[in-house]
Amino acid sequence: MRYRLTVEYDGGPFVGWQRQDNGPSVQGALEDAIFKLSGETVTVTGAGRTDAGVHALGQVAHFDLVKAFAPDKVRDALNHHLKPRPAVVLGAAIADGGFHARFSATGRHYLYRILCRRPPPALETGHVWHVVRDLDAEAMHAAAQALVGQHDFTTFRAAECQAKSPVKTLDRLDVARVGEEVHVNASARSFLHHQVRSIVGSLKLVGEGKWRARDMKAALDARDRRECGPVAPPDGLYLVRVDY
Repeated sequence: MRYRLTVEYDGGPFVGWQRQDNGPSVQGALEDAIFKLSGETVTVTGAGRTDAGVHALGQVAHFDLVKAFAPDKVRDALNHHLKPRPAVVLGAAIADGGFHARFSATGRHYLYRILCRRPPPALETGHVWHVVRDLDAEAMHAAAQALVGQHDFTTFRAAECQAKSPVKTLDRLDVARVGEEVHVNASARSFLHHQVRSIVGSLKLVGEGKWRARDMKAALDARDRRECGPVAPPDGLYLVRVDY
């Protein structure tokens, strides 16, 4: 039986989605919880392998079990066994055997939150990028439009990225002011390693007036990692939704 999960988690205490030897992972926490439910050792596959400190509002994952359980029982039992780790199964469903959380996905949507104010956050520590000066969200949005569409994103790709090609199609890259925050929303079928955080770090330079829209376009066209601005920290990044 193949099960599909929708998972929410705080990435702060985890070394990332992927199981690693250097600390707790979201994948490992789910696999431990599934073992406690079923007695079966499984591999949980996620739609996106989020980095350490990156959060999820709607990560999607799948796994297979020999034993059959009602989806509601899977959800509730996993949430019980996940405690006190900050990960929650929002929903569980029986999936078609051909469903694959990663390869069946047709779209991924990310949000990046930047808090623009002098005082540091008290409640949102670890969940926003705190910037002590105001940013020009309109200028950031205008500059971001140069990146929409199909491009070679070598400039905005981590050196250790394992993707076969740096060419990706960015369907949406919107920047907007939301109260004291600047929100960057990015949508694509798939992303390169550190692509969103690299783009956000460069857009911050635009928001500060250090770069203009033409500098963003020049960085993209350079296809050179050295032309990227500082990479934004993981704190403000959220995997919001995965489309199928």
